[in-house]
Amino acid sequence: MKQSLRLGRVAGVPVGVHWSVLVIGLLIGASLGGVVLPAAVPGLPTAWYVLTAAATVVLFLGSLLAHELAHALVAQRRGLPVKSITLWLFGGMAELEGEAKTPRNELETAAAGPLTSLAVAVGSFLVAVLLPGPDLLVAALTWLALMNLVLAVFNMLPGAPLDGGRVLHAVLWWRTGSRARADRAASTAGQALGISLIVLGIIEVFVLDWSNGLWMMIIGWFLAGAARGELVASTARQGLGGVLVRDVMTTPPEVAPAWLTVEDFVAATALHSRQTAFVVIDFEGRPTGYVSLDWMAALPASARATTRVRDLARPVPPNSVVRPDEAASVLLTKPTLPGQVVAIVADEGRVVGVVTGADVSRALRQAMLRQPA
Repeated sequence: MKQSLRLGRVAGVPVGVHWSVLVIGLLIGASLGGVVLPAAVPGLPTAWYVLTAAATVVLFLGSLLAHELAHALVAQRRGLPVKSITLWLFGGMAELEGEAKTPRNELETAAAGPLTSLAVAVGSFLVAVLLPGPDLLVAALTWLALMNLVLAVFNMLPGAPLDGGRVLHAVLWWRTGSRARADRAASTAGQALGISLIVLGIIEVFVLDWSNGLWMMIIGWFLAGAARGELVASTARQGLGGVLVRDVMTTPPEVAPAWLTVEDFVAATALHSRQTAFVVIDFEGRPTGYVSLDWMAALPASARATTRVRDLARPVPPNSVVRPDEAASVLLTKPTLPGQVVAIVADEGRVVGVVTGADVSRALRQAMLRQPA
């Protein structure tokens, strides 16, 4: 999940928000300020409802962040690096680098989030009960307590990718000793949960409230898809065990010398190649960028004789260059560049191969075939 706005770092972990947080914040704020708070404490000026709703939304987003921070901090203490924390439309996401080493580590990391939400719910409720007033603040804190309680309970439903699915996975992994069997069970439970929410949402659309039913259907669709995606990813990682980048890459690749004109490169290579993108190299064979057929075709014909390939090239992202002796599973985390290039393979700085989307797709299918029934 790409962060639209970086908020800073907590315990060394980059924390940010996705633009979709604005959507959910506005929806929650409108519901609070326009319906919930006026119904709980009627007769106050509109500005009071708006300001209280805005502050409550900020506190709620803060509680989501606390939920994800709990996951991240426990994961770090258990030796599992955390790449980032991002708040988005469906709550938050702590992106971990790798997988838990033991069922206990996974269980502790998964349970930390819901327990934090439960603690926030209890704390908010106690403050609301003990606070002498004003009533509007008590109503806002009561709502915050209820939402965190719902968040804790919902996240503990037993199905991937929810925290309850992680807990289920850890328990099954511990009981059976097989991570693969636990993967399949947690994914199946997650897909069943997602489908159930979709069915309930359809019923609610026609029987009760269409807006709540639609939202439930969207959440169900997301859960079912994410559960299936997690199973495919875990199966791929296990099937790619022992496979190196050199076993997946296309070699030798056709490359674009930086010093050639676009016209010369098109005549010599591009018109006869099956590639749709080319790594641009310097005199020593080191990657300096990449160009695609689309970019060359967009260049006016009159400019191709005077434009060097290096002038048309775009820089290669540092994380898109891999070594041939790296584990092939690293390719699953790489973004795809134009022309379906997933990674550039360099040995001692020199380009020796490329990995395309087709290469990764083939490797994944082979990984699936390696898995036992």
